[in-house]
Amino acid sequence: MSDNPQPIAHSKNRKRKILRWIKIIVLIYFVVGFALYYFQEKILLHPQPLSADYIYHFNVPFTEVNIPINKNENFNIVQFLPKDSLRKGVVLYFHGNMTNINHYAAAADNFTKLGYEVWMPDYPGFGKTTGELTEKKLYDEARLVYKLAATKSKTGSIIIYGRSFGSGIASELATMVDCRRLVLETPYYSIPALFSYYAPVYPTSFMSKFKLPVNEYLKDVIVPVTIFHGTDDEVIPYSVTEKLKAVLKPTDEFITIKKGKHNNLNDFILFHQKLDSLLR
Repeated sequence: MSDNPQPIAHSKNRKRKILRWIKIIVLIYFVVGFALYYFQEKILLHPQPLSADYIYHFNVPFTEVNIPINKNENFNIVQFLPKDSLRKGVVLYFHGNMTNINHYAAAADNFTKLGYEVWMPDYPGFGKTTGELTEKKLYDEARLVYKLAATKSKTGSIIIYGRSFGSGIASELATMVDCRRLVLETPYYSIPALFSYYAPVYPTSFMSKFKLPVNEYLKDVIVPVTIFHGTDDEVIPYSVTEKLKAVLKPTDEFITIKKGKHNNLNDFILFHQKLDSLLR
């Protein structure tokens, strides 16, 4: 009497299906990983260039500065000015990953109303700033902004401010120069850590072309640091940024805005109370 071949055939078919699904899953993993690696700049950065003859229109007094880096590259800075001729200092404002200075200009009022100039540079590919955007270029141009500000204002009256993507640039600068304070609005722990939150199955430390390790820079920042972050931030989760508390000094502050999102902290009274107290 021969054995029944049906269980054996069923087992073979099951193994084939499992193997097929494993191949599909592995293929999807590598395809998605490939896309994340090669298109990460498009995921992370959303610049909007402007023509060299574009004319800015803002509701506060301002001066535009264009610095030729070389014959092919221009570095654009908008300096927002307080109405009062008496200046308390300069805020170097490194903005987020969207469009250009036009998108962030409204934030200047938080500082100009209290007598501060706000110097807001655009990154390469953003607005009128041209050239290749690299992490080194971001740091180099941030130092250039600071160098210019230091010729017009005492270093003790310079505040370095980083908003979202700009928090890594601001933090690195604060490790290298003398300033009064570092303020970070909706920062991240690091770019790899942020990517890891959204794609935990990938080796993001290896894959990330941009590092911007705020966590490492804060360890070397001597001046007081103030961080603002909302609990409902839908772009940079609060749980990712909260890890920065571990590297803060006793003189630093981590200010939690309950129900605050990524782009609306300016709507909260607590944000203005704390920011005004720092500036005054």
